[in-house]
Amino acid sequence: MVTIKDVARVAGVSTATVSRVVHDGGKVGDACRARVKKVIEELGYRPNTNARALVSKKSNTVGLVMPHMSPAFFGRLTSGAERAARAQKFRLLVSNSMGLTAEESEAIASFEEHACRAMVLHSKESDEKSLCDLAACHPGLVLINRFVADIAERCVWLDSLAGARQITEFLLEKGHRRFAIASSSAPEEDAVARVAGATQILEEAGIVVEEKDIVRTATDLDGGAEVGRRLLERGVDFSALICHNDMQAVGAMNVLQDAGIAVPEQLSIVGFDNLYVSSACRPRLTTMTYPIEEMANYAIELAIKLADGQQAPAGRTHLFMPRIEERDSVADLN
Repeated sequence: MVTIKDVARVAGVSTATVSRVVHDGGKVGDACRARVKKVIEELGYRPNTNARALVSKKSNTVGLVMPHMSPAFFGRLTSGAERAARAQKFRLLVSNSMGLTAEESEAIASFEEHACRAMVLHSKESDEKSLCDLAACHPGLVLINRFVADIAERCVWLDSLAGARQITEFLLEKGHRRFAIASSSAPEEDAVARVAGATQILEEAGIVVEEKDIVRTATDLDGGAEVGRRLLERGVDFSALICHNDMQAVGAMNVLQDAGIAVPEQLSIVGFDNLYVSSACRPRLTTMTYPIEEMANYAIELAIKLADGQQAPAGRTHLFMPRIEERDSVADLN
C-alpha cells in the first residue's frame, strides 16, 4: 500500500508538503504542487478515507510532538498533556521528533492520517516560516515553549527573561555581588533569554558580567559537572552561580561540593524548572518553578478548541510566568 511517505520520497518533498497538496491548503508553489500531484497519480496514492471522514466530524484524539522522551522535564509535559486529554475525553498520541525538523513534519502528517486534528508541537529547531506553514495547514496546531509573532495566538510559552531577572534580583537582595552564570551551549531562545535577563539586572545594579563569567555547556547532569570543573579551574571567585536549569545546577553542585566547597556557606547556587531532583538533592535547590504541566494542560485545551472551529483572537498570546521556589542552596550574606 502506497503511503504519504512514499509520495514524499519520490517527489523529493516533506510529508507536510504532500499533506498540504492533498488537502489543497498551505503555501505550496505551483511547480511543486504539480509535481506532487503527478507523483500521487503515478503511484496511485489514496489518502486514508476513513481518517478524512473522521476529520470532517469530531475526533477524540489529540497529538503531542516532543523532541525527547527521557528528560524529566518532558515527562512532566506529557503528564500534563495526558491529564488534559483525559479530562476532555480525548486519547493522547505522542511522537518523538528527536529534535529533527523533518521528523516534526512527519509526526504532524501521521497524526492527521490517524484523524487527529488537535495537535501540540514542542519545537526548538524548526524555523519560524516552517512553523507558520504548518499552522496554516492545521487549524488545531498549537506551539508550546515557543513564541512566533505571526502565530502568537497559537503559542503557549514562558517568560524566561522575566524569570532570570527575578532570580537574579533575589540573589542581589540576599547580598550577593559576585556572580557566575551557567548557560546552554545550544543557541536556543530560553538560554539567550535567561542570560540576558540575569545580565540586565546585574548591569542595572552596577555589576559588570564579562564573557569569562559565563560558562556554556550541555544542560544535563554531565553538562553541570563540566560547569563545576571549569569553574574550579578558573577559581571560585564568586559567591553565586546562576544555572540554566536544575539538572545543570545539581551536576555543578556535586562537583563543587566534592572539591570541598560548601553550598551555600561558601557558594550559593540556583536552578530553573523546579524538577523533582531540585528537592531531592542536598542542599535542596532554590529554583524557578516552570509550570510546564499547567502549560501543557492549557495547550491541549487550546488545540482542541481550535480544532473544533473556535477562532483564537488575532494577536493574542498565551504567556505563563515562572515563580521562585526558595529552599536551602542560597546563603543570606546580609
